[in-house]
Amino acid sequence: MREPVSAAALVASAVACAAVGLACHRSPPGPDVPALLAQLKSADPEVRGKASLALIPVGEPAVPGLIEMLKSAEPQQRATAASTLFGMGPRARAAVPALADALSDPDREMRMSAAMALESIGPDAAPAVLALVRALKDPEGLVRQRAAIALGSIGPGAREALPALREASRVDIVRPAAEEAIQRIQAR
Repeated sequence: MREPVSAAALVASAVACAAVGLACHRSPPGPDVPALLAQLKSADPEVRGKASLALIPVGEPAVPGLIEMLKSAEPQQRATAASTLFGMGPRARAAVPALADALSDPDREMRMSAAMALESIGPDAAPAVLALVRALKDPEGLVRQRAAIALGSIGPGAREALPALREASRVDIVRPAAEEAIQRIQAR
């Protein structure tokens, strides 16, 4: 005949089984964000590219490190950070203020990359509208064009940009992007 099992023994057994079950069903650890951020600073473009692609699906946990990279003295690091944020889209919304600041970067490529990242964030990039309006007067036509596209991706949240977009639509290189942005802002 079996001995009766105490309630305490049953609870201890259940806890042990649950712990073993949890240990067996844990998801694998995520990517090592600090290591990937360090790889973004590599001189090797292949290493940077692979790290960027690995960070994009990580999303929000990687954004603070990318914001810091936007402040780097190295143009390549700033551009790599901006392009990685571009790939994250709306999950990079915490970087909007830093990307807005980057629109006044001395490097033309960086200003374009910042505008493209804001475009990919979409409506959540509305806090950058004033910086994008200033970028519509950038000396570089491609920066102006990317700023207009970014304003269009923000949509109705960029209503205050309409007068500047109308002004920008008078310039050939920016005209199509500015006209489309005006339509997108007014359409919703």
